[in-house]
Amino acid sequence: MSTTPLVERDERTVSVENAGYRWAYTFLSFALLIDVVYRGLFRHEAAWDLLALVIVGGFVCTIYQARQKTLPHGWAKTGMLIALLGAVIGLIILVAFLVIIQAI
Repeated sequence: MSTTPLVERDERTVSVENAGYRWAYTFLSFALLIDVVYRGLFRHEAAWDLLALVIVGGFVCTIYQARQKTLPHGWAKTGMLIALLGAVIGLIILVAFLVIIQAI
């Protein structure tokens, strides 16, 4: 008599595991960003190392998805536009900060 083997991992299991990894990654990224803000505002410390961890983590994820060809069409153009917009906003904040410092 032959018995069928039990399936330990199916598509649903993999999907749930990946969703769990997504939640964990999102939590860690935002926790690191909050830690960067806290260190900067209250402890007056530079936390570039933690900010670099968040940025590099995002790059690793994006590169992996690009190599697996799972990113939508036009993702590079959208990414560059978001990076440019972030740089412009950062420059505006920097100039405003320098103007405020000069006024004091």
